[in-house]
Amino acid sequence: MDQQPSIQELAAELERELTTRYGVILGSRILWRELGFYSAAAFSQAIIRGKMEVPLFEVKHRRGYFALSKDVALWVAQQRYQCTTEPEPVLSQDNS
Repeated sequence: MDQQPSIQELAAELERELTTRYGVILGSRILWRELGFYSAAAFSQAIIRGKMEVPLFEVKHRRGYFALSKDVALWVAQQRYQCTTEPEPVLSQDNS
């Protein structure tokens, strides 16, 4: 049986993917999708209500909020390990 990667290993893998795709800093337009919000408005409401669990910051002379790819990756990995259900194993069909 395959061993699950640790949170740190999963976070490192996700960070590599996010950094390759977007760079080290993610802006609001990317953040709301990567964090799983239904819309930009839902993302904004979470910020207004103080429900954002990823550290966000503002950049002088830039609109919106930003987060580090590293922080987003760690948060996503933590969410994965907090889930209560495990996915069903995928049975591969060997065609050889």
